[in-house]
Amino acid sequence: MRWLRPLAVTALCASIAACTTSPTGRSQLLLLSDSELNEMGRQAFTQYQQELPTAGQASQRYVQCIADAIVAELPAEQQQLDWQIRVFESEQPNAFALPGGYMGVNTGMLDIATTQDQLASVIGHEIGHVLANHANERASTESATSLGLSVLSSTSGMQSAGGQQLMGVLGMGAQYGIVLPFSRAHESEADVIGLDLMAQAGFNPRESVTLWE
Repeated sequence: MRWLRPLAVTALCASIAACTTSPTGRSQLLLLSDSELNEMGRQAFTQYQQELPTAGQASQRYVQCIADAIVAELPAEQQQLDWQIRVFESEQPNAFALPGGYMGVNTGMLDIATTQDQLASVIGHEIGHVLANHANERASTESATSLGLSVLSSTSGMQSAGGQQLMGVLGMGAQYGIVLPFSRAHESEADVIGLDLMAQAGFNPRESVTLWE
């Protein structure tokens, strides 16, 4: 397995070279290209549309108006995306924004976010995930974590019973110490970005507090 060592080192060096910073200045690892992410977003959005019916035109116009106001405040590079938003008939209070500019809001969310300001808080938060490349970061972190464990296994002789046991410990450490905590960081960062966007668009950020109470 000696031939795996230079390959593993090369892959790890590529991962290090892909480090960047988020809009709030937090360090990130981004391995996927924009085109790859946008295609993933398109596929997910298409599947979502196939599984759920769309809501009526009144709900669609209402949500579209708020989304347009927030999109108008995005950086020029992000405004170039063909942002699309759909309202879906579902009691589940859910909203999302995907790479490539694909957004969705369930009618169940409209029962919770009952004012324009509250809905702007939801949409701004979801767009914040896209602006901060959270989908890319999560996928990249999980990929690098798996790669790191594979490198340890191939280069450190962890094929013995004791080595396999240690791999199990490292795997659990990776799951609970690296990957899952990022989601909390992502949510906090999306909050910061979303509140800033909704304020720039003329909505009241204080309504987000009322929404999440």
